[in-house]
Amino acid sequence: MASKSALITGAAKGIGKCIAYTLLKNDFTVGLMDMDGENLELTLKDFSTRGKAFGYHGDVGDENYVKKTIAQFAQQTGQINAVINNAAIAINKDIASLSLEEWRRVIETNLTSAFLMVKHASPYLKQSRGSVINIASTRALMSEAHTEAYAASKGGLLSLTHALAISLGPEVKVNAISPGWIDTRHWVNKDAADFPPLSNQDHAQHPAGRVGRPEDIASMVLYLLRPENDFITGANFVIDGGMTRKMIYAE
Repeated sequence: MASKSALITGAAKGIGKCIAYTLLKNDFTVGLMDMDGENLELTLKDFSTRGKAFGYHGDVGDENYVKKTIAQFAQQTGQINAVINNAAIAINKDIASLSLEEWRRVIETNLTSAFLMVKHASPYLKQSRGSVINIASTRALMSEAHTEAYAASKGGLLSLTHALAISLGPEVKVNAISPGWIDTRHWVNKDAADFPPLSNQDHAQHPAGRVGRPEDIASMVLYLLRPENDFITGANFVIDGGMTRKMIYAE
């Protein structure tokens, strides 16, 4: 898959950084979009010998930034083959104390940004017969307390996925990936030793026998971008070690 290009939001650290690194290793030119300027610089420094990577500092909820970045990346690379909507924040509060401004901020970053990215990238994606991959979450399917804004944004992202797949097909394939518990300590530009160690219980509660890693998500991204897998669209891939299939009873 040589001479492909992909734009990734929320790419300065965590899952987004791992996705960018994986695509770089597979001959993609990548554009990293993030509002965290400090980590964006650190990540670009990490990638300096890995391949072609461009950084774009800004807020993915800002339409002007999104529109400008997409046009600039297309000019720099000559095409856009993929958009990976990974940017996300969480503001987890009791609903009585969650402000409307906070609610809107989560929805804007996690859901509206994906709409804006596809809106402005779709002409390029149609031309390249490209792909959109939305990074959702198992929180679209199951919840912890006080996660209403985050869960709603990720549920909306799943609905947006199948709506876009119908509207943009057959030229553009649109899919979602819903990660479960993913341990990102090795992809956040910090010393992994600063994070509390994972326990045997943490791993054992997963039917797969371990907590997830960003590489698990990046591998599925790469799979969906392979041209031989172009019969897949409108789908959501749950990558959670089987946790959403596990019945748990209080003892």
